[in-house]
Formats: sequence, structure tokens, C-alpha cells
Amino acid sequence: MDGYPSGSLEHNVPFLVASGLNSAEPELDLEGELSTQGQLVKSDLPPLRNQEAQVLERYFQEIDDKGTSWTVVPREEPYRFRIKMVGRSYLLPPRETLIPDSVEPPGSSTATHSPFSPLSHVSALYPDGLIDSQWIKKHQHLVPSIYACFYSLVDDNRLKSDVHEIKATLARSGFKTRVAIILLGDQDGGTAVLTEEVQERLENIRRGTALDPKSIFYVPSKESPAELKRVIDNILTVLYSIAVEYYRDLGRHARKKRSRGIAPHPTIPPTSGTSHTLSLPDWNFRYDMKTAILAEFRQELDAAIRSFEQAYEILLGQDVLEMIPSWSLRWNEARQLADIISIRCLRLHLWMGHTSLAVRRWQAHRDRIGDFVDRRGHGTNTYGWQAWEARWAMVMAHLMEKVEVPGLTLASMTIFLPPERAVLGERLQPWELLHHTGYWYRMAARHLAARRTLARMMADEDREAPESTPAKSAKSSYDTYMCPSPYQELPLSGEGGVNHAQLIIDCLITSRSQFQARGQLRIAAELSLECAKEMAILGSWDEVVAVLRPVWDGSSYRADDWLDIFEDLCWLLRRAAKETRRADLVLAVDWELMNKKFAKRQHWRYDLSHSLDGMAVEERPSIQLSNASASPLISSSFVFRSKENEAGDQCRAQLGLTSNAIADSVPITLSQVKIAFEGNLNPIVLQHVSSSEEVLFITEVTLEEQFSNEGSDDLASKLSGTCDLTLKPGQKRVFEMAIPLREPGDVEASAVTVTYKHQTFDVEYTTLFEELKQVTGWYIRTSDIPRQLRADARTLHIKPRPPKLQVGVCEPLGQYYTDEIVEFGVNLRNEEDEAANVKLDVRLYGKSVPLFRLQVGEHEFISETGEGEAKALDVPTGTIPSGAVVKWKLVIDPTTVPETYDLHIQATYHLESDSATPITQVSSLPLNIVGPFEANYDLLPRLHPEPWPSLFDCEGLRPVEEGEEAAAPPPANGFAQQWCLMCHYASFASENLTVLGTELQVVSCVGGALCKVIRRPEVASDGIVVSPKTMHEAQFDLAAQKFSLDNRLPITLDLAFAIRWKRKTASADSLANITTMPVGQYLVLGTEPRVLATALYSDPTASTRLLHLDITIENPSNHFLTFGLSMEPSDAFGFSGAKETTINLLPMSRRTTRYRLLPFVQGDYIRPGLAVRDKYFQKVLRIIPTERMKIDKDGLLVWVPGGVDEDAGTEADEG
Repeated sequence: MDGYPSGSLEHNVPFLVASGLNSAEPELDLEGELSTQGQLVKSDLPPLRNQEAQVLERYFQEIDDKGTSWTVVPREEPYRFRIKMVGRSYLLPPRETLIPDSVEPPGSSTATHSPFSPLSHVSALYPDGLIDSQWIKKHQHLVPSIYACFYSLVDDNRLKSDVHEIKATLARSGFKTRVAIILLGDQDGGTAVLTEEVQERLENIRRGTALDPKSIFYVPSKESPAELKRVIDNILTVLYSIAVEYYRDLGRHARKKRSRGIAPHPTIPPTSGTSHTLSLPDWNFRYDMKTAILAEFRQELDAAIRSFEQAYEILLGQDVLEMIPSWSLRWNEARQLADIISIRCLRLHLWMGHTSLAVRRWQAHRDRIGDFVDRRGHGTNTYGWQAWEARWAMVMAHLMEKVEVPGLTLASMTIFLPPERAVLGERLQPWELLHHTGYWYRMAARHLAARRTLARMMADEDREAPESTPAKSAKSSYDTYMCPSPYQELPLSGEGGVNHAQLIIDCLITSRSQFQARGQLRIAAELSLECAKEMAILGSWDEVVAVLRPVWDGSSYRADDWLDIFEDLCWLLRRAAKETRRADLVLAVDWELMNKKFAKRQHWRYDLSHSLDGMAVEERPSIQLSNASASPLISSSFVFRSKENEAGDQCRAQLGLTSNAIADSVPITLSQVKIAFEGNLNPIVLQHVSSSEEVLFITEVTLEEQFSNEGSDDLASKLSGTCDLTLKPGQKRVFEMAIPLREPGDVEASAVTVTYKHQTFDVEYTTLFEELKQVTGWYIRTSDIPRQLRADARTLHIKPRPPKLQVGVCEPLGQYYTDEIVEFGVNLRNEEDEAANVKLDVRLYGKSVPLFRLQVGEHEFISETGEGEAKALDVPTGTIPSGAVVKWKLVIDPTTVPETYDLHIQATYHLESDSATPITQVSSLPLNIVGPFEANYDLLPRLHPEPWPSLFDCEGLRPVEEGEEAAAPPPANGFAQQWCLMCHYASFASENLTVLGTELQVVSCVGGALCKVIRRPEVASDGIVVSPKTMHEAQFDLAAQKFSLDNRLPITLDLAFAIRWKRKTASADSLANITTMPVGQYLVLGTEPRVLATALYSDPTASTRLLHLDITIENPSNHFLTFGLSMEPSDAFGFSGAKETTINLLPMSRRTTRYRLLPFVQGDYIRPGLAVRDKYFQKVLRIIPTERMKIDKDGLLVWVPGGVDEDAGTEADEG
């Protein structure tokens, strides 16, 4: 759209002038004498130079940049302005034209007009022009709707005087520009914030300047830039409504002038004999055009499009364009106005979401203008019309890009938009839907190509410059609307002119990018080919290769068999590759073009050996092709005769090669053919050897095994054979062979690679069978038609040779346990008829796999650990004679966690008579490792027998000796407590186990304390026999003491319970196994007070069996505490002691109160009615039982022994 007048297609939004933010000098952007006739709006106050002015200047520039956007103004957008920042003065354009002194006016009452009107002699439209972009420029860039003045609130009188002067100047100018003032708070003047005094001053200024309340604003100072912008946004929102009213008034004025029905007369009548003034329809068109543009200023889209359509119909009606002669310059101006109106209508349709209506409007304008050009102009069969067609297609593309049509962005991947609601009921053609810009650019490229074709059809005399034939003019024969003259379009001299090819390339590249982004790859490939042809015209061969190489590699034309297009692509790419000296690409294209599916080119030598003739190649090219990227010049097939065979046998197979070369081409002699397999079969390589004998249809090939190292026992690395590999055009050859099978497994032929070697280059072509669905059958000598075998003839199942080497495990135990060494023997028995050379692979699989060792005689092999496995590979066993047995010992290290392992023992051997065929025997053994014991634990409190240290005993503190090692642990001087850990463990083994001892381990003691085990259970020297699923008990007494009385933190104990055991069947000298089970963490030595109850029994032989009940209260805190102790009478016993008493405890101390009880029962529990209450918090403390006691929900229970025979040491159950 660059060819249209500047400003004629702008997005018109309200124009605002911001005065006082800088010191820019006023300039009037007009041509000629009008630039000196401007009206100056001036202010005597200095411009603002503070930080707020700089912030506003940058922000207004951002708003102005946004105002140039062609995107629609949404409802949620509060305003959109074009803002011009000036100093304290501004130049307005002249309102009326000055009559020159040399011209005498026709009468005293003659009116003067705007210099932009066709009624003024200074206008470019005088006397019969319709309208131009100068009128739009006047309202968009010269005459503001709002003149906004920025002041500091300092001197009110000067400010009012200045505003009066500005308003008076604007009134004298004749323009209806509104005045608004924005007052910025001044820190020095005491107006930084809005106070009552400031409010009164603002009201005084408003009344003194006779401003509307919506035209004066106040901005407090000391605002952050973000807050300042927010305030300005609110001000501009108010001003936007005022600006809209300004343009509404202008629109009313234009409609009022149209309703008069009078054609005004120019100030100075035209004197030329052929000149005439505008008629009434011309003026109606002008008024409708103004009304539409002013409606667009107001963003009233419906009103704008109605006025534009009305103006368009008048313009193309019989009273305007029909009356203008086609040879007149006004004809092209009228055509341009029709384009401008149509473009603005298209933009309005796109803004309103009427996409299908926009396409219809685009088509209607093209058809209507084409009809005018056919009837009144030079016809549509000229290069000028095609130039306009191309321009018109690009107009739609540029509009869509600038408007940013929702739904057609690259991110949406949409090809076209559905019709809008207004046309849903109509039957639309596909081209009436709005497609993405790629379609429009492609259309433009086609019209540009037609433009070049028609330009080349011009007569030579029309292409000569006017200087050489001054008497001849070509203007009368060709349409030059918005395009060069014939001698400039395509000069006869061949120098200069329009670069049609580059214009076409630009459109095609832009169009291709759109199609590629949306996945329309076939159209993108077509455009790439067209673009490459244009680049070839310009001789840009590197660009040709860059454009066509992706199409070549993508092989869309090749896969779809579009041979004509693909052949054109190949020949063009070959020429470009040769021009750019890309030998590899020349060879690849020649390989493709030799295929018989393409048409034969006359006088072209089809011979690969001459592909690089005439090219200077620095390095020997070597290219690799495949049937996935190139056509098969040589087709390959491979089948196995049988479905399955055993290792050690031979399998018959056939390789088929067919030449697809074009007739009369030179025969192709391959240097080698390689067949690759997936599975346990080595590749087969056939080498070329010339033969003078007659070439048969089926050739028998003998294969030999080749080893990587001579004389080694390794397997063969490949199978090789020799034969004549010459193929004539269209010839089919079959190579039959017997393949020795060595390793078992599934085998599938994956690819066949044929190699063509020349003195200057190498070519490899690989046929990937995964790309081929059809499988060739089996050929016989009497027919060239293959017999169908089966659908999977390329696959072969090689069954393993039955092994006779037996792998056995000697006496494995039924169950293995953690923390014990797993041992068992492995026997290898050779039941083959001859000696075997054996290698052993042992793998142990699991989550956390321990190491293991293989022992035979004096040799030991240690495994390697990996992720999820431990393995010992290629352990040599040596040669085992027939019938012999070799014994191994497998030792697995202990594991600490239960786990399930899979033990795999694989013996790989070969017989002395057949070293190339490996035989495998595999034995698997699951190992389930379980834990031998499980236990649960209870940590019970006990009364520590030793007294607590006193907080007030300074003599008990231990001084630090000089030179004492820092690493030595300090002595424990804090308070101590005693605990009993009850361990209940049971055997989960499947057999009897012997427990040799138990142990409690203090894993860690965190918090500054010393913890030790002071009593352990005793176990007999021969241990305890533990049966499966039986419960046993072990008790350990712990003593914990803090290092210092200053430590107020609780202590964390981490304990572990260890059991030493062995199997009942183990020998006496075998090592014991130790199973360690984590007990968990416990908090001890806290700071909360606690109450312990202990019982002492009298001599059972005494006549009176008294029971001493001690109540011990511990205060480990740093506070003085007071407790109340009470004992209630009971029918079950009598007691002596305080019924109620008070106990005071110092910090870090404990006290004991004793009661003597006389029980009335024996062999039963009694319930003392004891209660301990914290007198400060009135909280009843729980009494903690110790030995021979328990507690329930009702309180403490004490055991009373039954008689003399009852063991006094027996402990009762504890709650």
C-alpha cells in the first residue's frame, strides 16, 4: 500500500497537542506559500523542565506510537490518541486562502475558502479535483481536537492571562479546537498536594478562564511514574469524550453543507478553456467522504462504512467517474479515490469481524473497476491492469497483517475463517471465505507473472524512451495507473526497468512461509518450485539450491508420483547444483533422473560415470542414498527359503536385484552389495568379479565366513562371496546362496546396500525393507515370476542347538536369611559326545545386589556390580571332556534387608569339531532372602537409684584442667534417669534357630548426654533354641545422664537391637550371624515433672507382711514447684503416712514420700487412692508405675504376692 498518497489510509484517531512539555520550535508541515501563512498560538510562560515533564513526554510518545496502529479500538480501551508535543507555541494552518494582489476578485461579496478545498486557487485540486489526502492530513496532523496546556501551579494571574490569550487566538483562527489545562503541583510553591487552598485556587482559575469543569485538571506532585501515568490515563479518558464531540460537530457541519444542495463557486473562476468546476454530485461525494472519515475519527464504524459506501456509489456513478475522460489525470485520481474508499471499507469490515463481507467487497471492487477499465480505459489485457491486480491482492494481505485479524495468526494454525452471522444463511463459495495471507500473496505473484508476460508482448517502438522518438507517445495505448510507463516497465535497451522476477520472488517467499507454518506442505512445495524458477532467471543459483533442497529431501512429489512436477524440480536442481559446484547433489539428482519412470530427454547421455564431467571437484564426493530419500534406480529384495532352522545348519536364501534404469542407458556395474540383518546373523557382502561367461537369471553364490582375527575362536564377523554385479537397463538378477547359521534367535533382513564406485566418486544406495510392504517370492530357474512363500519371508527363526551340557545347583537350602552368607555348589556335566570349551556367565538380579564370588580350586572370581545386577562374565572353565564334571562354589555376601534375587547361570560352549557354532545352556534359580526375626519394643520408666546432683552444690562442680584434651568427653554432672527397654522378638524362620545372645546398641545420643546399658539378659553358653512363630523376651536397663545441669533440651536416643544366631544345623565352628534391627528414636531427660511409684516388699516369712509404697516426684525444670499429695482410705489395705501433704521442690531436684501399706488380700492387685496435683496449675499428674505395678483408666494398681513360695522377683504385667 506504499503507492497510495501518504496519510490517505491512516487509522484516524483524535489528534491532541500537548503544549509546555518541551521547548520545540513550531513548524508548519505544508508546501509552498502555505507554510508561511500559519496562525501562531503562543504562550509567554516557560515550558516545564521537571522530572514529571520528562516522564509525561516519554509516556505521550508511547501513546502516539500506539495511535498509529491499525488494530481495532476495543470497547475496553478507554482512549486512543495521536499526540504531538510542542513547546509554548504552535502553528495552525491557514483557515482561508489569501487572494493575490494581482488578481481582482469578481465581487465584493466573494467568499474565500480553505487552501485544501478545490475552490481555492492554491490547492492541488483546483478547479475540478474531488478530494485528496491533504484534507485528512489537516485534521490528523495539523488541527488538533484538543489543545492541552501543561502548567505548574505557581502564578495564577499569569496563568489565567495566558489561557485567555490562547483561547482568543484559537477563536480568531476559526477552528473549533477545545482548550484544556493540566496543572502540576509544585513542591516549592506549596501546591504538592490537593488541599482546600489549592482547591479554591483551581476553582478561581477555572472561573477566570471560563473553562468547562471537564477541561481543567490537577496532578499532585511527588507521584511515582506509575502513579503519574495512572492519573494521566484518567485525564485522557475524559479528554477523549471531548475530542469525540469535536469530531461529531465537524461531521454535523459536513452533513449540513451537503443538505443545502448547492454547488459552491470558487473564489477565482478558472480561466482555462477545458477546465470546469465541480458539479453537485461531485460535492456530495466530497461531503460523504468527509463524513465517513470524521466518523472513523469517532470510531463509529457503522456510520463510517455507510458514508464510505454512499461516496463510493456516487464516485462510480454516471455523474462523476463516467464524466471524467480516461486521458485526464483526474481519471487516475478518481480511480485512486475508489481504491482508497474500498481499502477503508475493507478495514472497517475486518474491524467489525465481517470477514466474508470483506472478501465480497474486495471482489466487487475488482470486478467493478475491471468493468470501467474495459469500457472507458485501455482494457484489462495490459500489464498495467495486471500490476493493479497484484497490488490489489497485496492490499488485502497487508490489511490482514496490520489489522491482525483474530483467528488467522500463525499461532492459531487456521487456514480460513468461518462466515460471520450476517451471511450464515447464504450459500457461499469457498473463495468468499477469508483465507490466510499466503493465498493473497500467491495471487499477487500470479498477477505479477502475467504482468511480465504482457509487458514482454509490447511492441518495440512502445518500449523506446521518449527522447529517442519524441513524436511518439505510448500513453494512449497502455494503462499506466500506479505503474511505470512502457519504456520504464521494460526498456528496449535491456538496462533498468522493473525487476519482475524479484517482485514475484518476494511474494512467493512470503506466501510459502504462511503455507509452511500451517502444514500445507504441498502448496508450499509448489511455491518453492515457482520461486526457484524465478531465481534461476536472475541467476541466483545458491538461492535456488536453498529453496529446492528441502523440497527434494521432503520427497512429497516423489511419494505421490507427481512425475511432471518432480522432473522439472530435478532438472532445475541439477542445473543449480552444477552452477554452484555441488557434486554430491549432482550425483543424487542424476541417480534419480536415470529412473525409467521419467521421460527421456533428447540428446542427453544417461551415464553415471559422466555425471561430473566439466566440474572441478576438490574432494572425492561420496554420497549415501536410500529408498526413503530417492527413487530406486536398483530395486532390491531378499527372502529366506524356510521359516525356521537350527543353529549349525544352513539356510537357503535369494537376493534379487532389478535395474530400473531408463532404456538405452549405460549398464551399471556395482562394486559390492551388502545385506544387513537384525538379529544374530552377520552381514553378507557380495563383491564384483568380472566374468566372461553368460550371465544367468539365477546365479549361485558360495559364501565364506571371515573372522576379525585369524586363528581365533571368535565368531565370524561377516559372510562374503563373489559374482558378476553388472546390471543392464531393465534387467533382473537373482543370487541364491546357502547361509551358515551359528547363533539362535530371530533374524530379519533389514536393508540391502548397493555400492557404485567410480574413479571420481562413490554412490551408496540403501533399500530399507521397513519402507517396503510387499515381500518378493522365491524364484526358480524355469520362470522369472516368483512363487509366493509367506508374508514374513524376510524373517527367519533360528532355533538353538539342543545343549547337552548340564548346569546344576548342589543342595540349595529351602530358605535363606538376611545377615548370613549364601553358599551352594554349581556342577557342570558334559554329556556331549566330544569335549567342549566352556565359558560361564553368572548374573544376580535385584534392587540392591550384593557381591558374590565364584570359587573353583584355588581360583576365585569376584563379581562386578552395576545398576540392579551383579555379574561375572566370560569366566573361563576350560575344556571339559565328554562325561566329565566340573564343580564350582558360589558364595554370596550377606545382605541386611529382605530381598528377592534371580540367579542366572549361563554356560556358553562350542564343540571342538565346530568352533563357529555357540551353544548355550541356561539355569535360573530364585533366591528369596527373608528376615529371620521381627520384634516390637516398649521403653518403660524406672527409678534411678543414685541421687540427683544439687543445683546449689558449688563444690560438686568439676573444674576444667589446663591442657585437658578437647576431644575427651566431659563427665556427666546433670540429672539422670533410668529406663527399661522390653524387647519382644519372634522367629519368622522356617526352621529352629539358635540364639547365642542379644545386645542393645546405643546408635546415637543427641542433645548432650551420656547413655549406657547397665543390665543385659543372660543367655546360656549353648544358646536358646527358638522355634518358628514363638515369642521371646529380652529386657535391657538404660541409664541416661546429662553432661550439665544447664542443658534444658530433651535428649534423643537412637537404639538398635542385635541378635547373634546361627542355624540349628550349623556346625559348632561356624561363625555366628548378627541381625540388627532398628528400635527407633526416643526422647528422654525432658524438662516436664514426672511422678514415679515404686514398691518394696517385706520378708515373706514375717508375721505381718507390710508393703512400702514410695512416691517420687522429679522436677527437672528450672522453676520452684509445689505439689499436693493425697491418699484415700481403702477396704483392701490399711496404710500409715500423710493423708494429705504438700511437697515443695527446688529446681533440678526430686523428693520421695513413703507410705506403709498392710494389704488385706494376697495374690491380687490393690488400688491405692493416690493423687498428685500441681498447686499452681491445678493439674493432676499421672503416676507412672514401675516394677510389679500397672495402671488403667481408674488409676494405679500394685501387686501383692500370694505366699512364701511365690517368687518375689516375678514382675506383674505393666500397663
